[in-house]
Amino acid sequence: MFTGIIEDTGEVRARESTDGGLRLRIAAPFAAELEHGQSVAVSGACLTVEEHDDDGFSLFLSEETVERTYLGGLEPGDAVNLERALPADGRFDGHFVQGHVDGVGAVTGIERVDDDWVFAFSLPESMGRYVVEKGSVTVDGISLTVADLRDGEFTVAVIPATYDITTLSDKAVGDPVHLEVDVVAKYVESLTEGYR
Repeated sequence: MFTGIIEDTGEVRARESTDGGLRLRIAAPFAAELEHGQSVAVSGACLTVEEHDDDGFSLFLSEETVERTYLGGLEPGDAVNLERALPADGRFDGHFVQGHVDGVGAVTGIERVDDDWVFAFSLPESMGRYVVEKGSVTVDGISLTVADLRDGEFTVAVIPATYDITTLSDKAVGDPVHLEVDVVAKYVESLTEGYR
């Protein structure tokens, strides 16, 4: 379980294709604190630490993960958002984030508004029913609030702190983003399906 509050950004240092998927090496400020088997959300995708040292850690991406995310397209030098799993006694900010990417959208607009930023993202049709205005959505692992919802697109307001500490500052129109809808919406739908 994650909160969508990004701890830091990391940098892809190496990638290695394997028969069963892809292995990434990521440099991270907190790498020395990790343990084998821990979960880390990498731009919103929950992955498992294979090995680590003081400078970075390695992760394996299965074929399914490569197919469902844009992580397979990452190259050395690319930045990623990082969040370690929420400890049981940790402070809970953001919203419940599972690290399960529901779909890949794209940046469709970026606008500076005073000190803030407004980002627009495409929304796959299959996810539209789970996203509501003023509701929570996760974009590349970042917990954000939907400001405006249009057919096939939504916008969010991004404060300077979020813009500066995440990879949003590196994004351009057309860049892919991982999307995860609020898990509560999916559970509500599942619970009410029998009553239709």
